[in-house]
Amino acid sequence: MSETIPAHGGELLDLTVGGDEREALLERAPSLPTLRLNARSLSDLELLGNGGFSPLRGFMGRADYGSVVESMRLASGLPWSIPVTLAVSREESRELREGDEVALADEDGRALAVMELAEKFGYDKAREGREVYRTEEEVHPGVAALYRQGDVLLSGSLRLIDLPPHDDFPQYRLTPAQTRALFAERGWRTVVGFQTRNPVHRAHEYIQKCALETVDGLLLHPLVGETKGDDIPAEVRMRCYEVLLELYYPEERVVLSVNPAAMRYAGPREAIFHAVVRKNYGCTHFIVGRDHAGVGEYYGSYDAQHIFSEFAPGELGIAPIFFDHTFFCKKCDEMASAKTCPHQREDRVILSGTQVREMLKGGLAPPPEFTRPEVAQVLMEAMQDRTTSKYAV
Repeated sequence: MSETIPAHGGELLDLTVGGDEREALLERAPSLPTLRLNARSLSDLELLGNGGFSPLRGFMGRADYGSVVESMRLASGLPWSIPVTLAVSREESRELREGDEVALADEDGRALAVMELAEKFGYDKAREGREVYRTEEEVHPGVAALYRQGDVLLSGSLRLIDLPPHDDFPQYRLTPAQTRALFAERGWRTVVGFQTRNPVHRAHEYIQKCALETVDGLLLHPLVGETKGDDIPAEVRMRCYEVLLELYYPEERVVLSVNPAAMRYAGPREAIFHAVVRKNYGCTHFIVGRDHAGVGEYYGSYDAQHIFSEFAPGELGIAPIFFDHTFFCKKCDEMASAKTCPHQREDRVILSGTQVREMLKGGLAPPPEFTRPEVAQVLMEAMQDRTTSKYAV
């Protein structure tokens, strides 16, 4: 067995070139018009290059972009819920001609890919905000990023010279081909993926383990690309995951790997997006909990679950597993949800992010019913460090 599930669109892509072609691109890149990509676009470039965004072969063109914004489908009809685009200013676009090659570089100017420019086109940012994020308000972090970016989109096929370099978490930066190979090595035919941008607390642990009862393995796949400034930094989150997996999970049933994607905070649409990307990484199932990828009050608590019903059964090619809000119930004396617990709110250990932050800042550990003591200790140390005291839980 070489794979658990076909990639989205049927083929797992790898846009990386090697050998003579790579050397030729490296030699030619300095003479090409060059665009330096920001952190978000670099994350997208990495997932385009390693196949995480299969079947995309480059940043979206006009037809795919319009279709995704309007109907959550590529122009071919294949489900896809979030635009993957490369935006530049009007001034930058005037220097580029369709049909030419363009070098894509990191912020230090290192050429990572060459794009054959097929299209450059304008777009309606407000419309994208309304359709994708369900708001035009700039206080929404995803919409704010949209409004900050350039007014012209570029598209074209990519040839990747190198993946963006990273100094952090090298052992956890597995490509989709590598996670699939690891699943096959372990004999896993069914794998459930879990998306997180926060430390895992007891409610997360509960739903992961419930799902793990029904499949062969769990891919704990935290997002480590660009997030809001008040989110817990990735290095702290990763230490929490390591501690938790070491002490409370069966080693042979779990793989920890990072997702280099940037966070969009697009709620329901991003839940579909996250599921499709995890399908490319080899997952057959995907956990969708309460307010997945949400922010503020923009989305209903279970909108990210309801959106899956807008696709025909099996159309996405990955099975969502839905969970209600979970908590520790003092009377049940165990983790539970409203589906299984008959008791009142006052019997349930439910803490807000603000409450947890205040406890950590004061050197107080959240109760073990909310988070494992070892995880709380990692968070307390980070919160009391003045370099990370601004971050939220």
